[in-house]
Amino acid sequence: MSLAAAAKAKSQPNELALADEQGPISWAELDTILNRATNALLAAGLAEGQRIGVFANNSAETVLAYLAGLHAGISSIPINFHLTAEEVAYILTDAQAGLLFVGPETAEVGVEAAKLAGVPIVIGWRTEAAGVRPWLAFVASGPDVEPPITQAPRPYLHYTSGTTGRPKGAVTPPTMFPAADNVADFFQALRDQVALAAPGPGLAVGPLYHTGPLGSTRQLGGGKPLVTLRRFDPETVLATIERYRITSVLMVPTHFQRLLALPVEVRAKYDVSSLVAVPHTGAACPRDVKRAMIEWFGPVLMEAYGGTESGTTNMISSEEWLQKPGSVGKTLPPFELLVIGEDGEEVPQGGVGQLYFRDTTGRGIIYHNDPAKTAAAHLRPGVFTLGEVGYVDEDGYVFITDRVSDMIVSGGVNIYPAEAEQVLIRHPEVVDVAVIGAPNETMGEEVKALIMAKDPANPPTHAELDAFARQHLAGFKCPRSYDVVADLGRNAMGKVNKRNLRRPYWPTERTIGG
Repeated sequence: MSLAAAAKAKSQPNELALADEQGPISWAELDTILNRATNALLAAGLAEGQRIGVFANNSAETVLAYLAGLHAGISSIPINFHLTAEEVAYILTDAQAGLLFVGPETAEVGVEAAKLAGVPIVIGWRTEAAGVRPWLAFVASGPDVEPPITQAPRPYLHYTSGTTGRPKGAVTPPTMFPAADNVADFFQALRDQVALAAPGPGLAVGPLYHTGPLGSTRQLGGGKPLVTLRRFDPETVLATIERYRITSVLMVPTHFQRLLALPVEVRAKYDVSSLVAVPHTGAACPRDVKRAMIEWFGPVLMEAYGGTESGTTNMISSEEWLQKPGSVGKTLPPFELLVIGEDGEEVPQGGVGQLYFRDTTGRGIIYHNDPAKTAAAHLRPGVFTLGEVGYVDEDGYVFITDRVSDMIVSGGVNIYPAEAEQVLIRHPEVVDVAVIGAPNETMGEEVKALIMAKDPANPPTHAELDAFARQHLAGFKCPRSYDVVADLGRNAMGKVNKRNLRRPYWPTERTIGG
């Protein structure tokens, strides 16, 4: 029997294991599928060290591809399904992929990317695209017998968004991928983790190519049922929580804002009392949004801060956050926080500086095929930064003020956009905001705010926004100009590419950040 479903297939054969919009899969069914898929993957002819790419929207098959890779001891590459063929081909080549899984929405681009990268095998679900071997035929080719269990588990290779150039692979760290000598021990470690988590199904609403949502597949491997949705629709999410009695779901602040935008009567239709844990990550959450979500869902929100390359370095519960609003919590083992000033020395408690983390295991973070980027992220061996600026208070709670790469230098003064963003998002006529540096002939750069208005036909004026900002910020931190835009281009995890937002305002590219 497959390791992920073996125990459940014996004790709860007909209970829910996995579901998407197409329907549920029981533990007994999951066990059979994984036996076959894992054996088919092991027989696919991949060379030692080759990986499998997963380039597909959320679905049961997407989850199964990742799980089969875990069972087979083959590293998976989660690939953003919005990428172009050339971008996908770069990742496949850099990661040494020997096989690519695609979905119906990504089949055409995936086939082109595979040709460019010389990947010989493309397997797709629910599609009849040329050059694609059907998923069902692939699974059927593997025997329904227990796969071998002595192979070493291989961590995922995630790729960064590429905001500073070509995307870079980040090896999944042990904090997210338990260290084990073989897949049998690996899945036992997953079962041990799940035993400590909230019982009941989890829900994946964010894209599985992101490290946070992808963690739900490992929880399934440890015995926690999983429901996944192809896309985030706020009312569908509420209906799914009620229908399956979901106990945990990872979200990002954009999800919260879309949920809160539903009419009160729609929100009241659905029972979300089953929720026990709602971790959120990806971007800073506006304080009023977070308070509203805690009032609605209860004190079940858990904010996690960290990176794909490091895992979670800090976490804060709802109760703690209400006492320390704006904090990302205390630093978690195996990490220790260092706040480093511009002179390279640690700053006193309460002082603002770049946040570094000492990995007490000595590992630090690792970028695939890029020793220069790996070295640049480290102050010294095992001491790394994720590029944020902030401070720690007298109780050990960390507050982030900005990213180093987003810093604006105006007249020799460092200005951190997050301060203005956190103020302007509270304006009642603003639904989203990003602050960037724009050219200024005298000062070098000046602060510009890009505003998404609640009513695009009647946006707030410059004078209104400036008066509001100056109530809360020193004058030099306030934007000199405000542009109303239709969209800020946030990705599925709520992040904004500041380089893209700055580009129209600068006649030539400059090196001022990511």
